[in-house]
Amino acid sequence: MSITSIKDTVKLNNGVEMPVLAYGTWQAPTGELTRDGVAKAVEFGFRSIDTAAAYGNEESVGEGVRASGVKREDLFITTKHWIMDRGYTKTLAAIDNSLKLLGTDYIDLYLVHWPCTEVSAPNWAEINAAVWRGFETAVKAGKIRAIGVSNYLPEHILELEKTAEIKPAVNQIEFHPGYHQPALVEWCKKHGMVVEAWSPLGSGAVLGDRIVNSIAEKHGKTAAQVCLRFALQYGVCPITKSVHADRIRSNTELYDFELDADDMLRLETLYPLGYSTYHPAQAPADTLFGGNYEVE
Repeated sequence: MSITSIKDTVKLNNGVEMPVLAYGTWQAPTGELTRDGVAKAVEFGFRSIDTAAAYGNEESVGEGVRASGVKREDLFITTKHWIMDRGYTKTLAAIDNSLKLLGTDYIDLYLVHWPCTEVSAPNWAEINAAVWRGFETAVKAGKIRAIGVSNYLPEHILELEKTAEIKPAVNQIEFHPGYHQPALVEWCKKHGMVVEAWSPLGSGAVLGDRIVNSIAEKHGKTAAQVCLRFALQYGVCPITKSVHADRIRSNTELYDFELDADDMLRLETLYPLGYSTYHPAQAPADTLFGGNYEVE
């Protein structure tokens, strides 16, 4: 994976080129703040924008994309399928609703936000397969360019692939110094999947760490920039997040320094820090929100 500039892309398993660095919109509120944040991110060079149905801001993200003045085909939009829309029919409706809210004819990357697991339903594999069948139908209809998963473990992916016609191209997981899931990252790479990092700063918890800051001081960079660079050098695509112009710009300034082997080792062996406590096998989304368990 190239890490020479913000223009870098990585080729997914279906040949689609995805920008390595993404601008994320988790917790960004509906309205002007999100719209302007997206437009500003594009102005600063971001070409990949990440949102989700559960974020409730797809419409504002779409407005920001249009306000940026950059052609739609030059941008890469990711959104995600929510647990309440499980079931083949509901999945198709959810995709159409995201397209409507975003104001676009197609989605570049569509992800299953959380897997259904055995904790939630005895027929969890059948439920996940039905959602995926809806994804594949949308791909064949030209509504989606690439499909993937988020927060999936190997056992969920292997079970999904028993019935899938299209293999997942991406797995978006929690990844940051203090919790970088090396075994899962390596498994996904060997399985032909690109790994994206949500919460690459550990929800901000990593930014105050002494080791991270000592590395940042060494390179004349911020702790946030060190965390994002760590992901890039690990071969993982980080999703940045801020609605503040100065931080959005700072999150693009990752290509004029390099972490050496000692830096990487210190970050890889950092004590547990910043973990969200959301483990996929524990079905956290279902526990918090109560998922839908329909098949058809």
